[in-house]
Amino acid sequence: MDNQATRNSLKGIAIIGMAGRFPGAKRIDEFWYNLYNGVESILFFTDEELLGSGVESVLLSDPNYIKAGAVLEDIEMFDAQFFGFSPREAEAMDPQHRLFLECAWEALENAGYNPEADKGLTGVYAGGNLSSYLLNNLSSNRGLIESLGVELTTSGNDKDYIPTRVSYKLNLHGPSLNVSTACSTSLVAVHLGYRGLLSYECDLALAGGINIQVPQQAGYFYQQGGIASPDGHCRAFDAKAQGTIFGNGVGIVILKRLEDALADGDCIHAVIKGSAINNDGALKVGYTAPSVDGQAEVIAESQAIAGFNPETITYIETHGTGTALGDPIEIRALENVFRASTQKKGFCGIGSVKTNIGHLNSAAGATGLIKTVLALKHKQIPPSLHFENPNPEIDFANSPFYVNTQLSEWKANGTPRRAGVSSFGFGGTNAHVVLEEAPVIEPSGKSRPWQLLLLSAKTSSALDTATTNLSQYLHSELNLADVAYTLQVGRRAFNYRRILVCQDIEDAKNAISTLEPKRVLTQFQEPRERPVVFMFSGQGA
Repeated sequence: MDNQATRNSLKGIAIIGMAGRFPGAKRIDEFWYNLYNGVESILFFTDEELLGSGVESVLLSDPNYIKAGAVLEDIEMFDAQFFGFSPREAEAMDPQHRLFLECAWEALENAGYNPEADKGLTGVYAGGNLSSYLLNNLSSNRGLIESLGVELTTSGNDKDYIPTRVSYKLNLHGPSLNVSTACSTSLVAVHLGYRGLLSYECDLALAGGINIQVPQQAGYFYQQGGIASPDGHCRAFDAKAQGTIFGNGVGIVILKRLEDALADGDCIHAVIKGSAINNDGALKVGYTAPSVDGQAEVIAESQAIAGFNPETITYIETHGTGTALGDPIEIRALENVFRASTQKKGFCGIGSVKTNIGHLNSAAGATGLIKTVLALKHKQIPPSLHFENPNPEIDFANSPFYVNTQLSEWKANGTPRRAGVSSFGFGGTNAHVVLEEAPVIEPSGKSRPWQLLLLSAKTSSALDTATTNLSQYLHSELNLADVAYTLQVGRRAFNYRRILVCQDIEDAKNAISTLEPKRVLTQFQEPRERPVVFMFSGQGA
């Protein structure tokens, strides 16, 4: 490999950690399971459920009131004590703040980084949505607001404070920016993290978005020609497409310069090779309408930054809202970019995660990104749902694109697997990211025959949960030495501790399952002042 090729191979921003919670999936692996199996995670509510959520009975008989939603489980659950909040503070905090903070912690752990020990600068780029929790849950509880004060109530609910709360609670010293570009918020946040790393404003970037609207068990109104679906299903690019359904979720990725990630031995899920943002300006039908030119320009710029010929990109995770206006415009914009350099037909699959879980608004872009990263990792393209016949305004047969309706093997065809991810916001702020599969990394070398596995937690019950999680995670393909290193270096140490000395994965699983006292040692390390001891070993003199 010549010097130029080597530089190109090291170019880009690595995705080294991910966390998320989505309708029907509390973890990333559950999310992939649902995508893999073509699961639609939309719930349809009974009248009793809607009445119990406070929906007025008169709405239930309205034919335009759609009794469906994309629900996020357990949004009321939050480990307030872990993050140093009083129960009353947590009660007055928007679930968007709570869950984003929890997922930020999870994402950093997934990347193998302990913020307390890491000396580099970690930036936070994130955005949320208007606090419906403040409007619907807190505004009527004047006593709670008065007891906490306006300042605490505001900072716990205004979306502006989501990223800085993470920086404060996790002691992160890089840039901490709130992003607010409507539907494209979280992919714009990823772009800003990407740029922050390239300009050396930070060494790690935590980027993503969240959307939680309450009450969750509530329908919505369908209006002909609008963005909302008349039946609770999103049929992206289909002739019957009439809109999407909105849902709740959170998605976060941890980013790092590829060259540094390779040097540090990080787990690389995929690589961002190009990223761009822009705005449509005024040359379109209306303020909230999409623009062919705006979308085409941001896609072309992202591909140019990556240095990729469009013909080498074989999957696009589209914005894909399933509207009669938006779908043809999106395909036209993609065609304009791809047709500038190739006349090949039907080589690039497209899909939309909105057909599975609805439109997650300010978390939508990061959700599409995570879906695409998982597809690259597994070398499989999951199905896009509810597509039967194309929108009559889209000529797929003569385009580079086809809607991927079945789980498909993602073939490399002589070049690394590459994909694009689009997210377009109301108001015209567009974002597009170009991804490439992770480079092949040689496995770790030989290590000592015995390994020390460390676990710690803030409570004994949490320690037991961590032990169970580790047991479930261990599998034969893992390098036990890598596991031991991450548990020792990439985790914060708490007072309830457990250690295990083991030889291999199977040995570790057996010891954990039995908690044999001679093999697995558990202790509560009481916090106290410790004496300092100096030892001078001498030099044999």
